Amino acid sequence: MERYGVIENKNPREIVLLKGKPCFWGKCSFCDYIEDNSLNEAEIEHINIGALSNVSGKYKALEIINSGNVFELTNATMNNIKQVCKDKSIETLFFESHWAYHKRLDEIRRFFGLPIIFKCGIETFDDDFRNTVLNKGAYFSSPEEVAGYMDSICLLVGIKGQTKQMIAKDMEILLKHFKYGCVNVFTPNSTKIEPDYELISWFKESYAHIGNLDNIDVLWNNTDFGVGGEI
Repeated sequence: MERYGVIENKNPREIVLLKGKPCFWGKCSFCDYIEDNSLNEAEIEHINIGALSNVSGKYKALEIINSGNVFELTNATMNNIKQVCKDKSIETLFFESHWAYHKRLDEIRRFFGLPIIFKCGIETFDDDFRNTVLNKGAYFSSPEEVAGYMDSICLLVGIKGQTKQMIAKDMEILLKHFKYGCVNVFTPNSTKIEPDYELISWFKESYAHIGNLDNIDVLWNNTDFGVGGEI
């Protein structure tokens, strides 16, 4: 499991994959990264201190991800991140948050006292597919509501049951409403969710230009940021 990486090509930043407590939701049908969670705080801090020790501050920007979201990081880890930001002169932080926490984001802003870009795994704006098939547990009224809280969204592409029309609509919403975005092409894992390779090929042909935009990351593999791997 790689826990430190550097994103060089756009919005340069360092990135660390930390270990957190169990995801409060933990029911997404496509996710097996929750197996990286732990209740052993000694283990959590040992791993997270090691990952954070790699941060150099070279780009003054740091992205923190974990197999859940920022609200599942321990108090000790949060304090360690804050100290690293001070020691390495970090000016911008990136964190993940489930939509369920959208009204609590200011708690994190106040704690760090730094500009924070919050990323939210929406996966798709098709409500039925998001909550029935993917079991995301994310309910909202419109893209505008999400954009009122989240700077960046993550979308998932290439799952059986998705359609070209659904993906096209998602890309349209992403470009119209959000400052940043990350499009994740589904990588087969230990869950029962299956990839649709024909749909993935269509996406590569039809939306190759998305990856050239300065504000959009496209992950063709889930380790393209340089972190992650086998648990």
